[in-house]
Amino acid sequence: MGKMTSFTRPDGKSVNGYLAEPKEGAKAPGIVVIQEWWGLNDQIKGVAGKLAAAGYRALVPDLYRGKVALEANEAKHLMEGLNFGDAAGQDVRGAVQFLKSSGSPKVGVTGFCMGGALTLLSACNVPEADAEVVWYGYPPLEYVDASKIRTPMLGHWATRDEAFPIGKVDELEKKLKAANVKFEFHRYDAKHAFANETADSKGLAMLKYDAGNAKTAWDRTFYFFDHHLKK
Repeated sequence: MGKMTSFTRPDGKSVNGYLAEPKEGAKAPGIVVIQEWWGLNDQIKGVAGKLAAAGYRALVPDLYRGKVALEANEAKHLMEGLNFGDAAGQDVRGAVQFLKSSGSPKVGVTGFCMGGALTLLSACNVPEADAEVVWYGYPPLEYVDASKIRTPMLGHWATRDEAFPIGKVDELEKKLKAANVKFEFHRYDAKHAFANETADSKGLAMLKYDAGNAKTAWDRTFYFFDHHLKK
């Protein structure tokens, strides 16, 4: 299974992360997994394990530096304290560089909720990444410089998402089309966090796990990453 490790950011600072290795070892392609606003918890470690079982080296950077939220108010506080530009341009970029320098020929980035927003920012700010999969999250769209995105992108969006309204996804699509980004977006009749199997335990009406839509989205994700990272 996975283990804690550390890697170096482009600015030289050290960051901890959770690394799940596949049986193929260090030569397997890599995926940087970006947490939801809850932090580096067991659920996101499970996502890394799922990717490792599919033949990827999965690295989850510890963006909150050891803090994990159990309640929504704690998560909101931690997320609001996060410097998104620094997280994408330094933590995530350092994680991609670490996977590449330690053996992975190609490396993708994926993230959920807050991590989805950071995945979009990483597409603009991490030139070493090879593909991105965004799960129901976007930053303020003025921070997305689509002209800098050179890699293919897959996006999963929930039509009943209160945290990230679907109307903005239409705007994001226009931006990406105008910049000739290669992307494929899918919309699901679901609520926010529909792929998080612990969503219902959070006691928030806006969150709802949907096993059927989660499976469809994961099937599409594996097809996309296999095509762009394993070929």
